Amino acid sequence: MNVRFRFAAENDSAARRLVVVSILALLTGAGAGLIGAVFRLSLEAADRLRDSILVWARGSEALGLVAVVLICGAATAVAAWMVRRFSPYAAGSGIPHVESVLRGESAPAPLLLLPVKFIGGVLAIGSGLALGREGPSVQMGASFARLVGRMFALRPAEARVLLAAGSGAGLATAFNAPIAGAIFVLEELVQKFEHHVAIAALAASATAIAVARALLGDSPDFSVAALSAVSLRQEVLFLLAGALAGLLAIAYNRFLLAAMAFVDGLTPAPPFWRAAAIGASVGALAWVAPDLVGGGDRLTQSALAGKGDLAALGLIFLLRFVLGAASYASGAPGGLFAPLLTLGAQSGLMFGMICAAAFPQAAIQPASFALVGMAAFFTGVVRSPLTGIVLVTEMTANTSLLLPMLVASFAAMLVPTLFRNEPIYDSLRLKVLERDRAEEAQAQARAQPAPAKREAVDI
Repeated sequence: MNVRFRFAAENDSAARRLVVVSILALLTGAGAGLIGAVFRLSLEAADRLRDSILVWARGSEALGLVAVVLICGAATAVAAWMVRRFSPYAAGSGIPHVESVLRGESAPAPLLLLPVKFIGGVLAIGSGLALGREGPSVQMGASFARLVGRMFALRPAEARVLLAAGSGAGLATAFNAPIAGAIFVLEELVQKFEHHVAIAALAASATAIAVARALLGDSPDFSVAALSAVSLRQEVLFLLAGALAGLLAIAYNRFLLAAMAFVDGLTPAPPFWRAAAIGASVGALAWVAPDLVGGGDRLTQSALAGKGDLAALGLIFLLRFVLGAASYASGAPGGLFAPLLTLGAQSGLMFGMICAAAFPQAAIQPASFALVGMAAFFTGVVRSPLTGIVLVTEMTANTSLLLPMLVASFAAMLVPTLFRNEPIYDSLRLKVLERDRAEEAQAQARAQPAPAKREAVDI
């Protein structure tokens, strides 16, 4: 009888704790949604300011070019300096650090990360770096979740659940994609299905989107014309497109890591000067071709509309390929998702154009390959196919290409796996852990007393 009573009491206690965590997840989602929405509005304002400066700069010729280069370089340098000085965990996407915390490999970042990530992200992305808003939104959502967990003195296991939920709410807000936000938590951050995590993630994503849509509206991120259903014969082409996306993903992952290693190897130059050089280069590119810089939403929308010729698309793809890796290597706050979606849309459109020219009787719509390419390339780089498929579906409000996306994502995930190419966030997480160990070793070395000097003795 006592055993039964104790078992019932434990179940009641677990149920109460789950209710508490669920309520706090709703609160966390609302806060993460507010932060993410304000961050997105700030980025839009920064983009408008950059466009206005570029319009003025072109009228001032050489002086304008110098001004744009200095402004972009200075903004990127300040963003990198803030990270280095106040919160090293705010560098880059932030998603690898969140994953490391959820696995118990790293300590949570101090709450100072939130303002550093917000201001640094606006400076870096606003200056034209090819970085996405989702990484900062995810990490800021996690930071707010940690604040809520501390306020209500949650147990470590419950605080972990809330942290994961806040991260998903950040992604949901960044792309107006609530289902993708919840799936991202389970597929990428936790990498297994846990009922209590799923409940909290759904709750947080729901309130995050409710708050964000009150500020941003409820229209999808990209408008896509009606696309016809794909025939069974064309599915083979989407399979090939996915395999190509997988190969490009391997190249991108390796190039990104190589770019980071190269920039880190420039030891004589302080980190913020390296960031300044990258930002200045982006400013020079913005003065020449303003549509090629930034997160890439304009380029993605253009690809989804099927616009552009093959040669120009190829050149832009190569520029964005290099620009994305260089921007991330700067160490400034910013994510990978948005630039990945741009590259996926462009590579898919180019493949679709080639197929349309090769099979003129097949009535191929190149824009269909652009949309599918977004999910396939994302899958190849990140290795989270469900997140990629649902994310693209929600961002475009298109459900007619679910089967082609499934086929292409299968191939895009198979190819890098066969070549033993690690998912990008796994590689970046290992770099975070290496940095933590190096800093810990340096701290221990500083804490050790210096060896006493031996006095010379006359003989």
